[in-house]
Amino acid sequence: MIAKTYSAIPFGFGGELVEVEGDTNRGLPAFNIVGMASKTVNEAKERVRSAITNSEFCFPDRKVTVNLAPAELLKDGTYLDLPIALTILVLSGQLLEADTRDKAFVGELSLDGEIRPIKGVINIVEAAKNAGFSSIYVPLKNLPQASLVPKINVLGVRNLQELYLTLKGQMEPNKYDFLRHQPAADQSLSYNNVVLDHIRGQQLAKRAIEIAIAGHHNILISGPPGAGKTLLAKAASNLLPDLTPAETIEITKIYSIAGLLMDEVISARPFRGPHHTASPMSIIGGGKNASPGEISLAHKGVLFLDEIAEFPRTVLEAMRQPLEDKQIAISRANQKTVYPSDFILIATMNPCPCGFLGDSTHECKCTSAQIQNYQKKLSGPLFDRIDLFVEVAKVANQDLRKGTDGDAASSEHSVVKNTITGAITRQRERYARDGIYNGSLSSFEVSKLIKLQPKADKLLSDASERLGLSARAYFKTIKVAQTIADLEGANVVSASHLAEALIYRKKEPKY
Repeated sequence: MIAKTYSAIPFGFGGELVEVEGDTNRGLPAFNIVGMASKTVNEAKERVRSAITNSEFCFPDRKVTVNLAPAELLKDGTYLDLPIALTILVLSGQLLEADTRDKAFVGELSLDGEIRPIKGVINIVEAAKNAGFSSIYVPLKNLPQASLVPKINVLGVRNLQELYLTLKGQMEPNKYDFLRHQPAADQSLSYNNVVLDHIRGQQLAKRAIEIAIAGHHNILISGPPGAGKTLLAKAASNLLPDLTPAETIEITKIYSIAGLLMDEVISARPFRGPHHTASPMSIIGGGKNASPGEISLAHKGVLFLDEIAEFPRTVLEAMRQPLEDKQIAISRANQKTVYPSDFILIATMNPCPCGFLGDSTHECKCTSAQIQNYQKKLSGPLFDRIDLFVEVAKVANQDLRKGTDGDAASSEHSVVKNTITGAITRQRERYARDGIYNGSLSSFEVSKLIKLQPKADKLLSDASERLGLSARAYFKTIKVAQTIADLEGANVVSASHLAEALIYRKKEPKY
């Protein structure tokens, strides 16, 4: 007798359907799994046998062979424990083939029959939906994430006995109620309460942060220690707009693949701040299973690189392609995985090794050669991919407490966030789709969709020759100017918008 049960496994940023075939033959009792199974999958034999027995079912006293098809696809992880157990229950006549028809199953089994959560559940549910399955059974703790995928019936189960009773129609399945489990409006991955009102002075930098968030632009803030660079970046994370449903699925999917979240749904944009000692693999992504790195975990959010010049040059140069293409391709011997990495880069750096170049209160003791070598840690092509450059100075001590009002409402922060929301709304209406910002446009789209007044066009032509702007910097200036126009509610980019955009271009070094 042959029995078949269907499941899926994560494969890169997608998923692959797996057919679990079972057969029993006369002979000495044995349990074999074939079909390119890793050691983890082979260990399922003991988990499945114990789970079936401890759930008060009978394990067949015959030779059992389970084949995982397609055989050329490497199966790794504990995703297939549950479908293997169900295949054996069908082989032994404890379940009927009709009970599992048109359904997919996934989950890890404990020895007592409990169904444990697995990572990458969104990939699995999407693969089952694309294969035409009407419903899929997942571990109960995975139900919130799995239910994000539309147009497929997602059901959660606690243990093998509960699944059996559900399939037999003797028990109602568990479904996720989004109305009862609405996340808190202020839930965030940034975990900080810094707002613009907490920052004294730095009006130009605040304005640049506003533009960066509104148009999805990359920004570099340079200044001496204690000038508030890190504080500005943290305040930016609380200016990010709300997630759209599609973005919620994408971000939650990445965190699920990485194994960082299995029973929660991301409800706010991520803010990732890796230390400069982090390995290239942890930032870019990779490893044996081509896992996503920090640039993908920051997708649709902020990647904050504090003291960017301290990061290894190999890491910074590897970021050039993701900054341009909004995705990263990780190639390994057995697979190639493409992860999205559409993030806002907020970077900070000191102007020199000691940090006091241009500081009126401290003398810089660095030589010209030291300053030049320090600033050259960031290559020209990387600078070319940054839209906004801001230099900040220290705020005088006597000005640090001016304008503070302990329990006063964050008026500046609220006004700026409302302005950003209005600018993003204008972009969505202009481009007629979510997730597209001015900073995301290609050069062709810039020429087609952004309108410049004649005076603005002439100003840009003169400035590009005088400043020696590259083609990439030329288009980035237009995109920044369009964001400034959106913040002001203007329909066309004027000369004043373009003039402000040019303020944020990279200045000549001071050494």
